[in-house]
Amino acid sequence: MGRWLTGIVVVLQLLLAPPLHAAVEQPQGGVVRLGGEAILTVQSAAGAQSPERLALHLSNEITSLAEDYSFDPARISTKADPPYVMVGITGSDGTFKPLMAVDERAAALAKTSQSELAKHDARAIQTGIKRYRVQRTPGAWLRGTAVALLVLLGYVLLLQLERRLNQRARGWLGRKASRRLPNITLAGNRLISRAHIQRSLQLGRAVLHWAALAAISYLMLPLLLSFFPPTMGLAADLREQMLMAVNQLWDGVLNVVPNLIALVVIGAVTTALFKLNRRVFKALETEQIRFEWFYPEWALPTARITTILITAAGLALALPYIPGSTSRAFQGAGVFLGILAALGSSAIATNILSGLMLIYTRGFREGDRVEINGIVGTVQERALLVTRILTPRHELVSIPNAMVIANPVTNYNLASRELGQPVAVNACITIGYDVPWRQVHALLLEAASTIDGICHDPAPNVVQTSLNDWHVSYELDARIDDANQYRTILSLLLAAIQDSFADAGVEILSPAYEVQREGIGLTIPPRGSNPR
Repeated sequence: MGRWLTGIVVVLQLLLAPPLHAAVEQPQGGVVRLGGEAILTVQSAAGAQSPERLALHLSNEITSLAEDYSFDPARISTKADPPYVMVGITGSDGTFKPLMAVDERAAALAKTSQSELAKHDARAIQTGIKRYRVQRTPGAWLRGTAVALLVLLGYVLLLQLERRLNQRARGWLGRKASRRLPNITLAGNRLISRAHIQRSLQLGRAVLHWAALAAISYLMLPLLLSFFPPTMGLAADLREQMLMAVNQLWDGVLNVVPNLIALVVIGAVTTALFKLNRRVFKALETEQIRFEWFYPEWALPTARITTILITAAGLALALPYIPGSTSRAFQGAGVFLGILAALGSSAIATNILSGLMLIYTRGFREGDRVEINGIVGTVQERALLVTRILTPRHELVSIPNAMVIANPVTNYNLASRELGQPVAVNACITIGYDVPWRQVHALLLEAASTIDGICHDPAPNVVQTSLNDWHVSYELDARIDDANQYRTILSLLLAAIQDSFADAGVEILSPAYEVQREGIGLTIPPRGSNPR
């Protein structure tokens, strides 16, 4: 029964260990051991001896006495021998053999009197010798073996239970969790997908599984060793190491908790600012909130900029609370990233600043038809670094913002949107002097009136731009409703002009038409070839 109680006490010491600091706190001085177990602490040695050397000497002496079964532990007694109180062995003839001396300094350290401390040390030696002998009886060996077998059986059952729990956790993460896990987003952007979270959880489960197996095995090892006298000392050392590791871990957790609380608070405030930022600029974009100086198209890029600023502020506030942020490795990584940023920041910064200038000068927006450096098309994306234009041939052209800001930008939609003046298409032709100019005006206006998409208010108009050597230059200007249909409407208008002049029998001489003439006929299509 005593061995059973010993095993229970060991388990409670390992798993509960009420005050961790007291459990692992190493006493000052030397420790007297018997069979690997500490039975007495020597805090001060009389004379010039050190507590450690005295403790080693006492350990050897007491071990010899314990192994001599003819020796009666009751012979350990005390004797006053001023200025000391001696702890020693009383012989059958009344002689006294001292083992150690207790002086006033040792009593002061123990906060008791010399005689009381000496009696306490004598009782500790007696108890240690008795326990040492009891633990090494055949019956104690048999009981220890039986209890060890029961502990091994419990160990196997515990491993089986842990294995089943691990299998269930793996199945749950594989089936149900894949449907319930959310995607982690930041400012509307998906940072971590559900699949990544699931794989991370599975990895954490595997790590926890093997850590649990290692912890169970490590806890069982000193418990099994404590049932056999030769390994009791090793078991005691292992228990001390475990409790010391637990104490260090607990201290680390206690030190990290305030930092974790600070990180949680910073994360919560940053998340709240992200939501507020998104809602405010969404309201500005939809004009639920209006300011005379703020345009709706500024909402999305400004929201992105404020998101970057909020993120940077959150990281700056959280950095001191991140574990390891003061380590040399962390600082070295920061220096490396700073060097990379410095090397590549010149061109990037130029394009970013140019992109911001384009946004806030409102030169164009997504969906506008523009001409930039000879490239005509519809703006598909206006990013901080590049502007992407889709040409009429469905070619997506990326232009660095630094190049955009350095070249003139023609926006075909801006005047219609801001000033209410739709963009005009124009067609220039040259007609010979033999054709009356009023007839040319009428034919051009007739051609413009047949095209859908040309505005009637303001109405198309014709101007004569020059009187050349052989012909007169005429320009037709017509406003269109949709600037994105500029190319299509211009093509239809030119075709209508050709048809109109062909029907009237008027020859178009533009831009500088030359033909080998024989003095007869005009260079216009035959009447039957005109589908109109």
